[in-house]
Amino acid sequence: MEKDLRSIGEMARDSGLGVSALRFYDRAGVLVPAWTDPGSGYRWYDPGQLNQARTLARLRRAGMPLADIRLVLAGWSGADTALVRTLLTAHLRRLEQGLADARGEFSALRALLDQRETTMTSTRTATATSTARLSVAAFGLAAALDAVRYAVGTDPDLPALGGVLFDIEGDSLRVVATDRYRLAVARTGLEGHDGGRVQRVVPTPLVDAMRALSEGDGDVLLRLDGDRVALEAGDREAAGQCLGHDFPDYRLLLPAAGGRRALVDVAAFRAALETGPVRTAEAGAADLSVLRVDSGGTVTLCAESDDAPDRVAVNRDFLLDALAAGARDRLALELGAPTAPIAIRRLDDEGALSILMPVRLEE
Repeated sequence: MEKDLRSIGEMARDSGLGVSALRFYDRAGVLVPAWTDPGSGYRWYDPGQLNQARTLARLRRAGMPLADIRLVLAGWSGADTALVRTLLTAHLRRLEQGLADARGEFSALRALLDQRETTMTSTRTATATSTARLSVAAFGLAAALDAVRYAVGTDPDLPALGGVLFDIEGDSLRVVATDRYRLAVARTGLEGHDGGRVQRVVPTPLVDAMRALSEGDGDVLLRLDGDRVALEAGDREAAGQCLGHDFPDYRLLLPAAGGRRALVDVAAFRAALETGPVRTAEAGAADLSVLRVDSGGTVTLCAESDDAPDRVAVNRDFLLDALAAGARDRLALELGAPTAPIAIRRLDDEGALSILMPVRLEE
């Protein structure tokens, strides 16, 4: 029998639907395999189901609700396609109306931003004229930059996220990076600052040059001069222009400590992530690890069959990067609701953390 059927892996490769999506659509009764091995549970598909799967993938990419998809697939091969055409037309009308509504809301938001422009411009002018000479421990700055570098944005349409925020207040320097899907915050001490809060967004190439200079046990000198920033280490210097964009107020994005917390041995947890169950995503998307933390504070990697309501899905590579950036043998992993950000905190500094956005499971 298997010689005449397509495996779930082949179907995933040729249809554009991930293996986990095909399993979900089987359980939902939308695209049921021609045969399922009763012993292993492995799914096999009739070659004729490939066109169904491709149609399903197109409908999902277009955002059609699952209830409508069922009817479209049921009527697709019938002699009377009137219902299918009606469903497609109705969904397109909903999308167009949604786009029109979104345009109206964005126009209102732009008007509100325009009203604030004068105040924001005067604030930037005051910030751009400030100067400072600050002493920072080289190893502290290096560790802080290492902890956030992985989260720097690379989207050319969001240049404000293409650097690291240097947030100076009192005797503390916080460095922050985000690409929208993950955010990392680290801090180190400094000396020589006696003014108010100062912020600069340092472009990525200059951040990397500063990190290269931050070696050894001595101090380095951080100089701010208007919209320029420089780092001196002995007779070497890395200097350049700051980004002329406002960085988002990261403090509004930080979750309060709490939720379901697990203390993880980083080496063991990394090994479990690298070898344990993953949700194979649709073509072009990242693999997901699905986690949950029980009442005893133990984190579990959920198998495909685990449908516990408190499980949280996350980009596995992002989670591995965050564990490496934590630079500790043990870290605290905090999970909230399936739609709430995941926090990875250092035990010796609760304010140094990485935040990862969860991924909504198809189910």
